[in-house]
Amino acid sequence: MSQFDHSIPQTSEQSFSIWLEHLTRSPSPKPVLTETGVVTEVADGVAIVSGLARALADEMLLFACGVQGVVLDLEPGRLGVILLGPSENIHLGETVYRTRQVVSVPVGPSLLGRVLDAMGRPRDQLGPVDAIAEHPIEAEAPSIMNRTPIYRPLATGIKAIDAAIPVGLGQRELIIGDRQTGKTSIAIDTILNQARSEVICIYCAIGQRGDAVARVIRALTDGDMLQRSIVVSAGDEEAPGLSYLAPYAAMTMAEYFSAQGKDVLLIFDDMTHHARAYRELSLLLRRPPGREAFPGDIFYVHARLLERAGQFGQEIGGGSITALPVVETQAGNLSAYIPTNLISITDGQIYLSPQLVRKNQFPAVDLGLSVSRVGGKAQNRTLRGVSGNLRVTLSQFEELEDFARFGTRLDDTTRARLARGNAVRTALRQAERDPMPALEQLVVLVAAIAGLYDRLSETEINAAMGVVRQAARQELLEIELRIADNQPLQDDDHKLIVKCARNALTAFDLPEVADSE
Repeated sequence: MSQFDHSIPQTSEQSFSIWLEHLTRSPSPKPVLTETGVVTEVADGVAIVSGLARALADEMLLFACGVQGVVLDLEPGRLGVILLGPSENIHLGETVYRTRQVVSVPVGPSLLGRVLDAMGRPRDQLGPVDAIAEHPIEAEAPSIMNRTPIYRPLATGIKAIDAAIPVGLGQRELIIGDRQTGKTSIAIDTILNQARSEVICIYCAIGQRGDAVARVIRALTDGDMLQRSIVVSAGDEEAPGLSYLAPYAAMTMAEYFSAQGKDVLLIFDDMTHHARAYRELSLLLRRPPGREAFPGDIFYVHARLLERAGQFGQEIGGGSITALPVVETQAGNLSAYIPTNLISITDGQIYLSPQLVRKNQFPAVDLGLSVSRVGGKAQNRTLRGVSGNLRVTLSQFEELEDFARFGTRLDDTTRARLARGNAVRTALRQAERDPMPALEQLVVLVAAIAGLYDRLSETEINAAMGVVRQAARQELLEIELRIADNQPLQDDDHKLIVKCARNALTAFDLPEVADSE
């Protein structure tokens, strides 16, 4: 019979006694310890909190209004907190709670094809993210013993880069240049070219306008690469704390795939906005400013991020993370603080020249100031035989071009070299969203260096390159297999390429092509 059986009348005193006895026999709940603090100061993007003496660095805090924050400064009696939401919702005296958790983001294959914010929350209205786990955004970079040499090429599909400034899987190659020189276009074309490979791509937009991110998403969708890509966006209209955390979140997502043995291409667009966001937060937290008002640890902030990229050994998965950070210069000043920092951290740079932009040379890659310190070892051996002649031809042409501006009477040999250099430079032009396979790049460049475009105008060269590319796809299948096997180009192969290009141009009814040297 139940002790609360109502079939037998009971007085109120008996019911109370039974209830009290039942309560005393029940196990008592464990005490819950809640540490709280209060907001003493609040500014645009940061807050000062007191009362949380046991809070840890990089710990997540929760404000009573629902906004999250991250502990950045630990000082006696006060915490400097960067906000991950609008500071307008936070008021003085508001209660702050510890979460005893560090900043983490979701990881897993379900993130592919999604547009996320810096905290891994969806922004594409496709529902919640079905993540496998959550990983902290801060992680120690793999040690030297867990890394292997970079030996595989990352094909960008851009002639000027793959032939002269090659990038290897696991390399950190900086894309640097002034505004409106095509930095983002190179990054997006590199992603689109991975449709021919198994590389997973992550595009991290830092401080970009919403319409710029929308154009990137549209390009990835049109190129059928969005389903193999992740877009992490922290817009300029959001809290600066999100812009600061966004690249670390993107790197954490990339590390999950590299631990599974996959190759990842990671674009940071751009690190200038990241440095400015961190400078803003640091100055509001009253950290002492240094050169150009940046805090003294800005080099460490970027170094600990980019050092997590590389080609890894089988002990930690055997995958790779190729990082292409973008940085903006002002009036071509490569000696500014943030550009020089990133140049020293990365393994080379692709410099986009505003002078080439004014000459309508796109992509505006300056082969003289661009360098790849690692990718040459990973470059396809077929393209390696072209890169040397390409650099020499262009450097000689630029010297003669400057000399010819004085109006001096030139001999026939000098005019021929000028025509050759102009044809080669024109052959390096490439339309946006048109990444080229290695075979087509090889044929176009070999034809240019051999002098087949010397007598053509710029418009005719563009048409001739289309004809040569089409002929290469149809007639040079054996050389395409040799490129896939990473075999060097033989003399007979070189003659075959020149013959194929000359026959294609003759059939196209262009002016008579020059004889190859």
